[in-house]
Amino acid sequence: MLEVDSIDVAYGNVQVIWDVSFDVAEGETVALLGANGVGKTTVLKTICGPLTPRKGEVRYDGESIGDLDQDEVVPKGIVHVPEGREIFTESTVEENLRLGAFTNPEGKDERFSFVYDVFPRLEERKDQRAGTLSGGEQQMLAIGRGLMSDPDLILLDEASLGLAPVLVDDVFEAIEEITDRGTTVLIVEQDVNNALRIADRGYVLESGRISMSGDSHELASNDEVTATYLGG
Repeated sequence: MLEVDSIDVAYGNVQVIWDVSFDVAEGETVALLGANGVGKTTVLKTICGPLTPRKGEVRYDGESIGDLDQDEVVPKGIVHVPEGREIFTESTVEENLRLGAFTNPEGKDERFSFVYDVFPRLEERKDQRAGTLSGGEQQMLAIGRGLMSDPDLILLDEASLGLAPVLVDDVFEAIEEITDRGTTVLIVEQDVNNALRIADRGYVLESGRISMSGDSHELASNDEVTATYLGG
């Protein structure tokens, strides 16, 4: 479904990504792992439009998309849920969700049902102003808003960042359910333990380069990953 092929990415004259390659097959959950500041968000922004690779190519269903703007990428079935949520705090939960369906309004009633099935708390709070939600509920809303465009591939950037442990569990359980319902997921995470628990495969990004890859069980048992990211 998604192929990232030998991309270099820079901000102006400052290069931050070197020769990064990975792929995501339809129906998979793939984790892009690494510490803060290694370039994970930059890779997502290169896939979904704000950034263009200096070298290499991004392909989606065989089509090159690396030079497309974000508003051209979303209609192809890719949605990015950014770090920091970026919800509209003065609008209600339901109004935020409706905005997520702006580019693809057909069938939005069914997608409301889907989002409320995955995140029942959002239905309970649908008339509540988004800024009054807890941090975990706001993260659920950000993911739910992304789902309202009916994506085939959802890019999740640090979905668990800043959440209490009990809410982290809720968010990862929801991501598993999203995959079970047919949406392909590429997740960027510092929470390596939970990411590998729900992912089929993973790639480790260090200093802008892929340093290792494998299925989730292989990475979880890798001594270097354990020592660096899992507290072993």
